[in-house]
Amino acid sequence: MSRARQPPLVTGISPNEGIPWTKVTIRGENLGTGATDLIGLAICGHNCLLTAEWMSASKIVCRVGPAKNDKGDIIVTTKSGGRGTSTVSFKILKPEKIGILDQSAVWVDEMNYYDMRTDRNKGISPLSLRPANPLGIEIDKGKVPQKDLEALFPTMSGDFTSENFSATWYLIDNHSSTSFDQLKQAANYLRKQANKKNEGSLAYVKGGLSTFFEAQDALSAIHQKLEVDGTEKVEGSMTQKLENVLNRASTTADTLFQEVLGRKDKADSTRNALNVLQRFKFLFNLPFNIEKNIQKGDYDVVINDYEKAKSLFGNTEVQVFKKVYAEVEMRIECLRKLLLDKLLETPSTLHDQKRYIRYLSDLHAPGDPAWQCIGAQHKWILQLMHNCKEKYVKGQKSHPVLHSPMLDLESDMRHSVSRLSHTASLKRGGSFQSSRDDSWRYKAPQQVAFVENLTEIVISQLPNFWKLWISYVNGSLFSETGEKSGQVEKSRKNARQKQNDFKKMIQEVMSSLVRLIRGAFLPFSLSELELRQYGGWEMKSELAGQWLSHTIQTVRLSYESLTVLEIPNDLLQVIQDLILDLRVRCLMVTLQQTAEDVKRLAEKEDWVIDNEGVTSLVCKEEKCDLCLLNTLKKLLLLHPPPRSVFQYERTQDQVCELCIAIMKVFIDCLEQLSTKPDSDVDTTILSGDISSPDPFGGVHEDFSPTSEQRLLIVLSNCQYLERHTFINLAEHFEKHGFQGTEKITRVSTDSVKELDQKLFETYIELKADPIVGSLEPGIYAGYFDWKDCLTPTG
Repeated sequence: MSRARQPPLVTGISPNEGIPWTKVTIRGENLGTGATDLIGLAICGHNCLLTAEWMSASKIVCRVGPAKNDKGDIIVTTKSGGRGTSTVSFKILKPEKIGILDQSAVWVDEMNYYDMRTDRNKGISPLSLRPANPLGIEIDKGKVPQKDLEALFPTMSGDFTSENFSATWYLIDNHSSTSFDQLKQAANYLRKQANKKNEGSLAYVKGGLSTFFEAQDALSAIHQKLEVDGTEKVEGSMTQKLENVLNRASTTADTLFQEVLGRKDKADSTRNALNVLQRFKFLFNLPFNIEKNIQKGDYDVVINDYEKAKSLFGNTEVQVFKKVYAEVEMRIECLRKLLLDKLLETPSTLHDQKRYIRYLSDLHAPGDPAWQCIGAQHKWILQLMHNCKEKYVKGQKSHPVLHSPMLDLESDMRHSVSRLSHTASLKRGGSFQSSRDDSWRYKAPQQVAFVENLTEIVISQLPNFWKLWISYVNGSLFSETGEKSGQVEKSRKNARQKQNDFKKMIQEVMSSLVRLIRGAFLPFSLSELELRQYGGWEMKSELAGQWLSHTIQTVRLSYESLTVLEIPNDLLQVIQDLILDLRVRCLMVTLQQTAEDVKRLAEKEDWVIDNEGVTSLVCKEEKCDLCLLNTLKKLLLLHPPPRSVFQYERTQDQVCELCIAIMKVFIDCLEQLSTKPDSDVDTTILSGDISSPDPFGGVHEDFSPTSEQRLLIVLSNCQYLERHTFINLAEHFEKHGFQGTEKITRVSTDSVKELDQKLFETYIELKADPIVGSLEPGIYAGYFDWKDCLTPTG
């Protein structure tokens, strides 16, 4: 049968130069009808058929062998076309080889080196080399983004050597614009490749027949030589020489390769170490990451990483891992100390305290950080209270007179009480804020400003302290990690055991608050030891009753703010006792100061008579009484109703005596005014005609009242006291449960009546003097005096 096809013609090769074993692509015409039709391929005179892969009639892929000629043609031989020709040539370059004993500064890729004579390690035939283009058609890459392919095939790969190879991915990635006909050609090519693998061993043998024959001849020659050597029986036989040569070669090889093998072992160790570092980089980088995140304040990240490392390497037996994990534990221990210091640091918000407690719980900190925080806050509150006292005691000593009792007292109190009332926002979860500035403190006495500041400290710090305890009791201080490990139950158990200790803390805070206020206002109610700790105030003058009343309002509002926290009443009982004692003290001081004010009323008498026939002196005395009644109203009508200040008999007796003293003082003032000499009367105030039918109807300015007029005015004032003032005061005391009103009324009325009788007698005596003076000469008319007569004789 004649050949129907034309001889092969090579028209191109890529690349057209390279070192031996370079992979090249040959293109041309009539390059065969299939892999079995290709029977010869030579490049530069070297037979390359063993590495040839027939792709199509116009394309063959192979590797260039170690040809003797530097440059030559590419000759293809086929069964159907015979020996072909070439219009191009290939140039073989001499490679710069790196010997097995030479050191190299770069990594030598040994996997790409292929020796068809000594390739024992791979154990595969040259035809099984993985092709770069398995379909045998042109590749068109890069039109579809890699990220989109990864999203479409999340668990697959477009690498045909991968176990998770996806043909769809490969086609989209490399042949998205390939026509259907070309894909059909590719399918045929794959079938041919499969058939070619089945014929691979036979082709391998056919292509290497010459090599096999040469090896057969060499082995036969060696065999004959060995037989001759064995029959001659001479010393220095070939086998002995060969053994010696092999031994020397082995020794020399060991000597030569010892350093190389050592470097290889070291390189293998380095690669293994790098692999370990890469695989377990999380653990090896963890100490540095912990330090970095601590500086940034990302404690949650640190805790999560630590939990992960603990679960993975907590029980490891690998020494390297144990060493690194020990360093991690050291960093975590430093973090525990840092968080504990931040937790115990004062001042601190409740939010930060809960956050640090949860961190320490997740880090399995020893002890009970939550209870330590409660103890630190307790000490902090006590320290604030004592520092407040020291501040104001020092201020009192350095500025002993900072206020005047007449400085807009009512306005300052009104603003201060309004500020304290703002604490009601605590019930709605708000914070304590002042509704005005603190300028009023510079007008108030140091003790009053101290109580304001002290109560502000307590009602601003104690709510968070109480809420921290409640969170500790119900276990809400701990995160979900703590709940899973039973931390909540542990916290509740600890809270039950420490409930009495916390109660003692609250009692100590309440006792310190009460004793500090007693030291400022009621020092006589403390012992000498308590005075040294809670006192230190200078008591040169008694505070005004209004300031004491203001202080009572401050303490009472603080008490109401604390009751919002649902603190047990038995813990707040000491504050109720303090309020009662302050009310009693305020009542006594108010009565004493009222007596002093009444004593000075005589200096303010202007002898102006109103329509009721009394002077302004009675009105001024009534104003003093009204001020007294207002103070008593604040003390007696507190809301909610506290215990009565008159519940103790001793208090009732003292109030009774002071009220009687006030009345007697005013009665003494009236008596002094009635007996005041005429020369001491201010004549620039009034003038009147006492001889007129209405002794007071002609009163006008620049009138100097006579002694008779003064007596009549004072008598009128006495009648008004008896009929109005004493009765009003008695009714007020009776209204509020005071039992001594009868005695006050009786004694005061008796005193007024006694003065009235005395002044009336004096007035009668004054009015009777002119009559007696005119009658007295007639009484003695015709009086016989023997001294004026002559002595009788006889």
